Amino acid sequence: MSKHERWNALLELLASAGKVEVEEAAAALDVSAATIRRDLDELAEQRLLVRTRGGAVAHGVSYELPLRYKSGRHAAEKARIAAAAAELITPGEVVGLNGGTTTTEVARALALRFAGERAESGTPPAASGPALTVVTNALNIAAELAVRPQIKLVTTGGVARPQTYELVGPLAAGVLGEVALDTVVLGVDGIDPEFGAMAHQEEEAGISRLFAERASRVVVVTDASKLGRRAFARICGLDRVDLLLTDTAIDAGTADRLSEAGVRVLTV
Repeated sequence: MSKHERWNALLELLASAGKVEVEEAAAALDVSAATIRRDLDELAEQRLLVRTRGGAVAHGVSYELPLRYKSGRHAAEKARIAAAAAELITPGEVVGLNGGTTTTEVARALALRFAGERAESGTPPAASGPALTVVTNALNIAAELAVRPQIKLVTTGGVARPQTYELVGPLAAGVLGEVALDTVVLGVDGIDPEFGAMAHQEEEAGISRLFAERASRVVVVTDASKLGRRAFARICGLDRVDLLLTDTAIDAGTADRLSEAGVRVLTV
């Protein structure tokens, strides 16, 4: 197991339990206690946890893994969901993307799809303008799409959150208040049949809510592990969601409750 894989595993344990004990983590990861101590010390230096005698605890009550440590979870499911989401978009649309690992995969799928369509048609990217306009508040998504000539990229202003690379605050809200979106693809931290789409952080939830309000169609993309879960802040009710794209691990009861709430559920 590489250091990066160990760190991912340790942070997963911390996210689920709120604390990590050196001896228990060493046994779970099949490495020495000395290796776990070094890993915890290095993670503490990055302010990803707080070291304690014999282990570590999470920062604060509500613990959120930074985006770079969440990207490996349910990777195959996210790739399938992203490919399906990209197929929903037609040329010429204005598409909103908030931050997150699944929406990052959607951005990549969109770039590949529309680059492929241009290549098949033999049309130079500059000859007929962009095939798609993407509006995003995620710095990592913007960095990937900025070099794609087939996509017109619009970014919001705002203050960057290091955990998710999302821009939040009044500057981000100001830009979203001036645009109209055909489709918004939203990543979420939880979907609850009663509370709707949710996020861990209230400022990110507020910006995602604006995305939903500015769009004619709202598509939520998430792997099944987040279904039936609540997070801290509400993005929007299920009445605002047109389509939920998820994987086949969705519980039948959860799917029925979401359908009863008027949400079309598509599994891939």
